[in-house]
Amino acid sequence: MEIKRSGMISIVGRPNVGKSTLTNALVGEKIAIVTNKPQTTRNRICAVVDRKDCQFVFMDTPGLHKARTKLGDYMVKVVKDSVADVDAVCLIVEPIPHVGGPEEELIGRIKSLGVPSVLIINKIDTVEKEELLAVMQAYAQVHDFNAILPISARTGEGVEEVLDVLSQFLPEGPRLFPEGMVTDQPERQVCAEIIREKLLLCLDKEIPHGTAVELVRFAERERDGVIEIDATIYCEKESHKGIIIGKGGAMLKKISTQARQDIERFMGAKVYLRTWVKVKENWRDNMNLIHDFGFKDE
Repeated sequence: MEIKRSGMISIVGRPNVGKSTLTNALVGEKIAIVTNKPQTTRNRICAVVDRKDCQFVFMDTPGLHKARTKLGDYMVKVVKDSVADVDAVCLIVEPIPHVGGPEEELIGRIKSLGVPSVLIINKIDTVEKEELLAVMQAYAQVHDFNAILPISARTGEGVEEVLDVLSQFLPEGPRLFPEGMVTDQPERQVCAEIIREKLLLCLDKEIPHGTAVELVRFAERERDGVIEIDATIYCEKESHKGIIIGKGGAMLKKISTQARQDIERFMGAKVYLRTWVKVKENWRDNMNLIHDFGFKDE
């Protein structure tokens, strides 16, 4: 069907409220990494959804948090900038009848810009339905949202209604991205993020937050179509390197195997993945290294 309306919509909220889970649910496939740890998403990720005569371009953003490093400053800037120059904003919150500091800050930004806004109460599968009324009332007292939608991004409940409601905010215009395109992230960037997701899932405490992944080789073999990937995992301390590698290389093998399986699903091809671990001390406070690892200001 011909696209008649298209627009940009930001998905914002504090860390770990389900922004990336919702993004993946809207697209129908995994383009943003998901873990139960906060600050999983570092960059803005565009997800493209074609539905009927509409094209939605969703911007999944890092969680708004108190920055402790220059990388954290960068992530907070991404969140605040993402509210400007969009056609609508989705504020995602958990089903708690209290408006916290990060939510108040984002609502203040929404008010100052006068942008249409939808409150999405996620994780409704974790509470009784009658508990949601208090959550709705708490937020309705702070801001007059265009709509309030209870959903579960994990189970898919209410996700279609999100598209129905947001379609009214899309201006008339042609598609912004080509047909069949689901993200603006290059394939190699998505693959690097999948490796970082496995670091977050397999490692404890602060170690995974001090990691970055750089793909130094990404090529398809002509003879059999296998994609060869060489990836370097950077961490901040020599002791962290040992933990990532593990006894006899067991942890690195586990991380690499899980990453390869997900990358094969994403690429639709066999993958040969090789990984190395290197130390870059305090890279999260070095803007040159932050830019080198793909975190740009655009």
